[in-house]
Amino acid sequence: MSGASVSAARRREVIDALRRGTVPQSGLDLFAVGLDRFAPALDERIATIATGSAAFHAIRGEYGSGKTFFARWLAERAKRAGLATAEIQISETETPLHKLETVYRRLTERLTTATEPASALRSVIDGWFYTLEEEVTEAQPELAEDSAALESAVEALLEERLRGVAQTTPAFSAALRGYRKATLDGDAATAEAVIAWLGGQKSVAASARRTAGVRGDLDHFAALGFLQGLLTVLKDCGHPGLLLVLDEIETLQRVRGDVREKGLNALRQLLDEIDAGRFPGLFLVITGTPAFYDGQQGVQRLPPLAQRLATDFSTDPRFDSPRAVQLRLTGFDLQRLGELGRAVRDLYAGSARNPERIAAVVDDTYVAELATAMTGRLGGRAGIAPRLFLRKLVADVLDRVDEFDDFDPRKHYALTVSSDELSEVERNAAADSADEIELELP
Repeated sequence: MSGASVSAARRREVIDALRRGTVPQSGLDLFAVGLDRFAPALDERIATIATGSAAFHAIRGEYGSGKTFFARWLAERAKRAGLATAEIQISETETPLHKLETVYRRLTERLTTATEPASALRSVIDGWFYTLEEEVTEAQPELAEDSAALESAVEALLEERLRGVAQTTPAFSAALRGYRKATLDGDAATAEAVIAWLGGQKSVAASARRTAGVRGDLDHFAALGFLQGLLTVLKDCGHPGLLLVLDEIETLQRVRGDVREKGLNALRQLLDEIDAGRFPGLFLVITGTPAFYDGQQGVQRLPPLAQRLATDFSTDPRFDSPRAVQLRLTGFDLQRLGELGRAVRDLYAGSARNPERIAAVVDDTYVAELATAMTGRLGGRAGIAPRLFLRKLVADVLDRVDEFDDFDPRKHYALTVSSDELSEVERNAAADSADEIELELP
């Protein structure tokens, strides 16, 4: 897709994120480099999810290899197929993996669809009740004039759809009935509170819980039942599945031993439930470093989980199967870094005052020189350079070329990197570089 054919809003969102040094939330297909080989297999997987199957992939790669980028790129593809998505960063304090009730709460907070931003839970549930009403009135048109009979039929259909969930987690359907009643009664405060409870939020008013006929807060064991119920609701209102990304799962290596064991067991439990068919429509993806998958402080501590994730990486990466349980991201070399820079430059040029000047001044040779200089500043490690490279390219070079007609980066700019703009990994790499490396000028 050329930069000129992209909407201004979509282009601006991507460029603004790169200028800040962050991964854009959308538009990643505009400058995805090296992911084409995964696309057919993953699109096939998404298609099977949409028919009621479930799936799992583990993404592995060192820092800077693009794991978060890959996950968001996959999420965009999933949303185009109608799936809902949620991306969760696993952390010891905010979202510990062994507390599935917290994972579920983060899921509902970050739930998105192609048309709804984060926290889409309420709109999804409203859409579900609308769908139930439509089905009832289509089957029994006479009920459209009898609100009491219509509501009774809708509740009966609700119970039918959630029968499997109610066998293990009756509180989920009870809360939905309570939300429906509060909404019809015009009790906005109670309806909002019940939605919060359905989303796993704590400290919901006791009066709202009484109205919904539920007690206490969501716990670890009920969380899987709520996930099962959410998948049912999503499917009925037009979202045939959910892509759930658990990012940075390697943080388990840094927690206390007993907490690590609980987290690994929670992951094994999720995989067992997927295989048992409990979560039709769930596409679970985790991301982690090779050390997490291969080291003794990670997956290898739990042999049943290690066996589930075992993948042969002894061959050349170009022979990796995109259908394997683990997908290996090999990161960037200078060639790919230059390709990435050219893609971003072309995207930027699509909204520049003078696209021809952007192309002429920031030509392919200059982009390659900047990529080489940035890699040198980071100890020669091209794999961790993309974030900072793109930030410098956009904010320091392209913005100035676009804003100042006499700015020439070859004459007026020398690459500088200060410690306060580096992440910990980037700072360590920069410390390994013995020499100060400046952009070579022709």
